[in-house]
Amino acid sequence: MPSPYRALFAAPGSKAFTAAGLLGRMPLSMMGIGVVTMVSQLTGRYGLAGALSATIALSAAVAGPQVSRLVDQYGQRRVLRPAMLLTLAAAAGLLLAAHFRWPDWVLFVCSAGVGCTPSLGAMTRARWAALYRGTPKLHTAYSFESVIDEVCFIFGPIISIGLSTAWFPEAGPLLAACFLVVGVFWLTAQRATEPAPHPRETDGRSRSALRSPGLQVLVLTFVATGTIFGAVDVVTVAYAEQQGHKGAASVVLALYAAGSCVAGIVFGLLRFAGPPARRWLLGVCAMAVSMIPLQLVGNLPFLAVALFVAGLAIAPTMITTMSLVEEHVPRAQLTEGMTWVSTGLAVGVALGSAVSGWVIDAAGADAGYGVPAVAGAVAVAVGFLGYRRLHRPTAQREGTHERHSERDGDHERPGVA
Repeated sequence: MPSPYRALFAAPGSKAFTAAGLLGRMPLSMMGIGVVTMVSQLTGRYGLAGALSATIALSAAVAGPQVSRLVDQYGQRRVLRPAMLLTLAAAAGLLLAAHFRWPDWVLFVCSAGVGCTPSLGAMTRARWAALYRGTPKLHTAYSFESVIDEVCFIFGPIISIGLSTAWFPEAGPLLAACFLVVGVFWLTAQRATEPAPHPRETDGRSRSALRSPGLQVLVLTFVATGTIFGAVDVVTVAYAEQQGHKGAASVVLALYAAGSCVAGIVFGLLRFAGPPARRWLLGVCAMAVSMIPLQLVGNLPFLAVALFVAGLAIAPTMITTMSLVEEHVPRAQLTEGMTWVSTGLAVGVALGSAVSGWVIDAAGADAGYGVPAVAGAVAVAVGFLGYRRLHRPTAQREGTHERHSERDGDHERPGVA
C-alpha cells in the first residue's frame, strides 16, 4: 500500500472501524442485485425484480437521511443497532415471501423495510473526518473510502449473483443480511473513534442539511448518476442471460467497479490546488460520456472492457463530492449531508432499476443501455445548471457557532474531534 494510505492508520482504532465498515457496507452492493437475481430466477419477471430493487432504493432514500440525522444527534451506537434490527426483520420477511411465493404486495412491503439499512460508508467517513479534519490526510481518507466502496462493488455482485445462481436463489440476499449484522455490531462496539453527537436545539429550529443550495445540486446530480448505476446493474444481468451466460454478469459488473477502484487509488495519491467544483463537474461529464460505448456492445468481452473504462470516472467524482459536502454542510450535520448524497444515488438506482426493467421486458436487453445514456446527459445538464452554487460554501457561515462550541469541548474527546 502506498505510504500516504499507510499513514492513515497511525490513528488508534482506524483499522478496526475500517474493517467493520467494509463488512457493514457489503449489503449496499449485494442486496439490490441479489433481489434482482433471486426474483428473476424464481419468477422470470425482470419488471418485478427491478421494481423490488427500486423499492429498496427508494425506501433507503427516505429512511437513510433520517437515520443519519438521528446519528448526528444521538450517536452511532444508539441509532445504528435498532435500525439494523428493523432491516434484518424485513430482509427475513422478503426471503420467506420470495421462497413461498407469497403475494407481490408482501414482497414490496418487506423491500421497503430493507431500505432502512444504515449507511455504514457515511459512518466511517464521519469517523475519518473527526480524526483528520483540516489536514491533507482527509483527502487520502476519502479516497481510501471510495476504494473500499469499489472493493464492495467488485466482490459484492460476484458473491451475491454467484451464490444465488450456484446454490439457491435466496443465498445472496441472505449473506448480505449477515454482513450487515456483523458490521453494525462491530462498528458500534468501537466507542473511542465514534464522533461526538451534536444534540439539536430545543427551540424547534433544527434545520435539515438539505437546505444548503450546494448540497441540493450534489444530490440532484447524483439522482441521475444513481440512475446510471441502477440501470447498468439490471441491464447487464439481462444482457448476460440473453447471451447465455447469466453468471458472467457478476464478473462484468466487477470490472466496472475495478475501474473505479484503480482510479480511486491513483486519485488519492494526488494533491490538487484550487476549489474542487471544477474537478467534480469534469467527473460528471466523464461518467456521462462513458455511457456512449455501451450502445455499441455486441458481446460480453466488449461490454466488460467498456464498463471497466467507464468505471475510471466514478471514484474521483465521488471523492470530490465528499469534499464538496464538507464545504457546504455544517460539521454537526456532516453524517446527514453525506447520507443525502447516498440518498440521491439511491433514488437514481431506484429509477434506473425500474425503468431499465420495463425497457428490457418491452424491447430486450440491448435497448436497456439507452437508459444510462439518457441519465448521463441529465447529470451533465443538472451539474452545469447548478455549478455556480458550488462556489458558495455555506458550512463555514452556518456552522460557525457549532464549530466554536465543539472547539471549546475538544479536550473532552481527545483524538476524536
